[in-house]
Amino acid sequence: MKHPRLRLRGRGDRGAAEAALSLAATFVLVLAVVQVGLWAHAQHRAQAVAEQSLAALRGADATTATARVRAEQARTDLGGHLLRDVDIDLQRGPARARVQVRAEVTALLPGWAPSVAAELSGPVETAGSPP
Repeated sequence: MKHPRLRLRGRGDRGAAEAALSLAATFVLVLAVVQVGLWAHAQHRAQAVAEQSLAALRGADATTATARVRAEQARTDLGGHLLRDVDIDLQRGPARARVQVRAEVTALLPGWAPSVAAELSGPVETAGSPP
């Protein structure tokens, strides 16, 4: 028993643009999902840098200089290559301490420069106050 031969007609380039467009759209969509993941991870890292900086700044005998050293160490340890152009602002008053961390996130998609920010504040510890 012979199998009937399928006769394929020449289609030329019909449909090639649709395939290329759908492949490009899929690639951009995957990159966008990964970029959102990187942004969320960078936001958590910026928050961790702010938490460690605030802990160093709130101490009874802390100064902005000693807190700056801890903030830079936290930035180096936690920021890695994910956080770029990191700006850490430390303010210490007689009753409250405040930390702001701003940074840019490594971008995968051209034309989009995501950024993250974290701001924390808390009371300054005094020698007579409980920790």
